[in-house]
Amino acid sequence: MPKLGESIMEATVLKWHKKVGDVVSLDETLLDIATDKVDSEVPSTASGVLEEILCNENDVITIGSVIGKIRTNAPEPSVVSAPSLAPSSQNGIAVNGTAQQQEEIRIPFQPSEMAVPHKQENGRFFSPLVMNIASREGIPFSELEYIKGSGNDGRVTKSDILSYLEQRGNNQQQVVRQSFAPTPVQAAPPAYVQQHPVTPPAQPEVTTSGNVEVIEMDRMRKYISNHMTMSLATSAHVTSFAEADVTNLVAWRDKSKKEFEKREGEKITFTPLFIEAIVKCIKKYPMLNSSVVGDNIIIKKDINIGMATALPNGNLIVPVIKYADQFNIIGLAKQVNRLANSARTGKLQPFDTQDGTFTFTNVGTFGSLMGTPIINQPQVAIIATGAIKKKPVVIESDKGDSIAIRHMMFVSMSYDHRIIDGGMGSLFLAAFVEALESFDVNRTF
Repeated sequence: MPKLGESIMEATVLKWHKKVGDVVSLDETLLDIATDKVDSEVPSTASGVLEEILCNENDVITIGSVIGKIRTNAPEPSVVSAPSLAPSSQNGIAVNGTAQQQEEIRIPFQPSEMAVPHKQENGRFFSPLVMNIASREGIPFSELEYIKGSGNDGRVTKSDILSYLEQRGNNQQQVVRQSFAPTPVQAAPPAYVQQHPVTPPAQPEVTTSGNVEVIEMDRMRKYISNHMTMSLATSAHVTSFAEADVTNLVAWRDKSKKEFEKREGEKITFTPLFIEAIVKCIKKYPMLNSSVVGDNIIIKKDINIGMATALPNGNLIVPVIKYADQFNIIGLAKQVNRLANSARTGKLQPFDTQDGTFTFTNVGTFGSLMGTPIINQPQVAIIATGAIKKKPVVIESDKGDSIAIRHMMFVSMSYDHRIIDGGMGSLFLAAFVEALESFDVNRTF
């Protein structure tokens, strides 16, 4: 399983394009895999015959594990029986009956005296795989935070949560008999743990009676659901609003778009203009370009702007413009178009969706006047632009007030009130509005 990015530790096998015995060429697509956000093709690293497949479709495999074997320098494809799924110390796969499970190197689970490990830190990251297991087993997010992780930076791995579930079940009767009073050297666990230490909260019953249609969430929608719920549980969301006069910006684009496309071979949309303004504001208020890790604030020196992009199937993905502050308007336009086209045609690579430090979403694309966007963790802010509408506006000048027809747009920004106060959030939003309103209609590109 190839390395797909610094933060990606596992991937799901979607489909094998080759079967055992097939001849494969160097760089020919062997299989499709999926990470948390994007699907990717895995090319063959050698020419020969695919001799063994060591994982099934829908298996979740750790990066670096062996997923198949190719016999090189094979003159003819041989007839080989069904794929061998025997346990192998090389590939880290173990078989239990007909079900194949992933074996991970882990630290054995060590429960505390209260059966629920103590909380390590706030704002921890949980992979969609762990979130899915927690959801299926009825573990609420507040309880998930108290599981000790053996992964990088204390992250909870699949093995950690499965071990926790096993220990949780084995100690059920023992925990029920305990008094739940904290010992002198232990902090009390959360109130809900004292009252209901092992019984998961009741899940709302889903009714299918009447004229209904039941649609199972696809993989990406499940990830979005978990990620958004986790964000709301992690950050103290506050949303501020403002209105911007973007008449100059609209006039410049209308005047320049034909020449821009003719000269650069790219269309110029409002998105690169908005991102350019965001970058200017981040340089003025770098705290908005940060993350929270425990009690520490990590201010990012690189400005990587994520742009929320709607996919044809109705899902949403956020490709990232890396080092956005190093591009002029032409470079930003090309980056925006490349990432948007790749997203809509399913050609995004894992690298394209990683390491974002601030997110922009244009809710006005679909006619919305404004929105209250959810922060894209582990970032601390997200800005949304609404639909541009013509309105009569009072114009103040030295010669008196007048009423004119202007292009107006609402902007909103959600930010993490744990570290971004209303004052700083409002100042950033005001700076963004100022950058849009002061746009030079005579500028060149």
